[in-house]
Amino acid sequence: MAYVYLMSNAHNTVLYIGVTSDLMRRVAEHKAKVHKGFTETYNVDKLVYFEATDEIGAAITREKQLKNWKRTWKNDLVATTNPNWLDLSGSIGVTQEYIDAVKAHYL
Repeated sequence: MAYVYLMSNAHNTVLYIGVTSDLMRRVAEHKAKVHKGFTETYNVDKLVYFEATDEIGAAITREKQLKNWKRTWKNDLVATTNPNWLDLSGSIGVTQEYIDAVKAHYL
């Protein structure tokens, strides 16, 4: 499986679009802030949208497409499945214990 996903900050003012083959691990990495960069700087750690596909190439193509969209289109996309912009991390199995384990792996 491959995933394209959108993460946001607590106030939904910042969006990050990414692609991964392990959505649970990648979301936990964002939450643990183990990688320096954009998501750490802007506290982007809330999973608000994701799509699954069987091929990484298709996920990469979709990621590039979404990155070229206007912000209002991205907002509308999130709102179609997550109108309250809730953190979907728990729905994919991300727990605090898992985040802690991922963080420990990087120490």
